[in-house]
Amino acid sequence: MIDYIMQNFWQLWAVIAVICLILELTAGDFFIICFAIGAVPAAIAAALGAGVYVQIIVFAVVTLISLFYVRPFAKRYLHKGEDKRISNAEALLGRQGRVVETVVAGGFGRVQIDGDIWKAVTKGDADIPEGSNVTVVDRESTIITVEIVKS
Repeated sequence: MIDYIMQNFWQLWAVIAVICLILELTAGDFFIICFAIGAVPAAIAAALGAGVYVQIIVFAVVTLISLFYVRPFAKRYLHKGEDKRISNAEALLGRQGRVVETVVAGGFGRVQIDGDIWKAVTKGDADIPEGSNVTVVDRESTIITVEIVKS
């Protein structure tokens, strides 16, 4: 049995490559695919009769090379523009909402934006009455800074 496995070790490397490709489909960060790329030359080395240690060295070297060269290249061209997306609280800047609790100058109030209610402070020195439309101009943690919408 051991002799069969050692003579057909390339099949194990092929299975590792396929498993890594499947796992990469779930991750999408081009990290696991580097292991699949490393497993292919190791399978070739095994099919040509190289020893187990040579196969492992080939796998390690090719995987490291692909981590440093293939992964950055793939991320740069296949995830182009994704780093510029704004998300979470940063996406609130510039949004409009309605005051549901008067925003007192020097104090706090509440503003509703898309169904979510946020603690808010006013940008100016005047109170913003309930029912006013406001624009988010800044945020600090979970507190947003708002000003009345200019008509």
